[in-house]
Amino acid sequence: MAKRRKLEAPSAEDLSKLEQEFSATPGRGPMAAPIAQVAAESAGLHDPRGPEERAEAAKHKADAERLRDAEGRGLVMLELPIETIDADALVRDRVVLDAEEMQELKASITKGGLRLPIEVFVRPNERLGTEYGLLSGYRRLMAYRDLFAMTEMDKYRTIKAVIRDPEAMGGTFAAMIEENEIRASLSHFERGRISVIAVHQGAFETTEAAVNALFPAASKAKRSKIRSFALIFEELGDMLTFPEMLKEKDGLRLAAALREGAEERLRDALAERTPETPAEEAEMIGSALAGIELKADPKRGGRPKAVKTGPVKELSTGLTLQAEEDSRGWMIRLRGKRVDRELVQVAMAELERLLDR
Repeated sequence: MAKRRKLEAPSAEDLSKLEQEFSATPGRGPMAAPIAQVAAESAGLHDPRGPEERAEAAKHKADAERLRDAEGRGLVMLELPIETIDADALVRDRVVLDAEEMQELKASITKGGLRLPIEVFVRPNERLGTEYGLLSGYRRLMAYRDLFAMTEMDKYRTIKAVIRDPEAMGGTFAAMIEENEIRASLSHFERGRISVIAVHQGAFETTEAAVNALFPAASKAKRSKIRSFALIFEELGDMLTFPEMLKEKDGLRLAAALREGAEERLRDALAERTPETPAEEAEMIGSALAGIELKADPKRGGRPKAVKTGPVKELSTGLTLQAEEDSRGWMIRLRGKRVDRELVQVAMAELERLLDR
């Protein structure tokens, strides 16, 4: 009588070999023998690990999925190298950083560490692999960079951060503004400025749409004031030295004058000299406004003109050109470090020669 052989479970190597053999069998397919298909599928599905190892692997997989989900919802704090964070990924709504407040912040971080993490969003970068755009915490990141530059201590090489999905928070601009509005209220000029920039960067079609979307909790009167300061930024933003210090009353009167067509007069007045203090600039604006008769009530604010902007043309000289259209006609915006009154006059003369044919 033949002696029975003891059956043993195939090893992982045996199963892999069987699977390869079945996969390579020419007859495998719809016409292959059912037993061959069953054997091949069994070989592919078999897990040679024991019950405890499989349970541990399943637990690790579930933990990894929970971690990814928590990171995506901003529930996990990370330590990110400061050089991987682009502080200028968004045009900031803050215009100036107070030097005294920055010193106080650095002293606080030196003494007790960073109590509140910054917020970032992920974006690809060919050089770094992964780069993070700053969403909120500009002052905190700048403080860490200053401290690292001064001390070169490793503890300032990285900063606590949470990853956010800006689109889930209403978009990058809205998320940034919401954070600053909660921690320290923005000035009307800062609100108007970021609304206009959001339009120019394609986030919204009009300034009115930007104001409504970025400041949904603001009252109708407050949004009207923001639109007035948006107009000031559009028309005089490059001429004002202390725009963030504009008082509400003065800003509304200034916006009303701009709606009456006083832009050229105001620009000429502001070009006479560079003020050294906010009070001096306010006096210059007041003198320019003294002879302007306002038809509309400045307190009522208003909507800035709808501006349609064309693409930015970058010149080899470092200058940029951009065409814009509003209710009064077309404009050509010329920007760059070399732009001054003399260059503009030369450009105007050349444009006049071109058109007067």
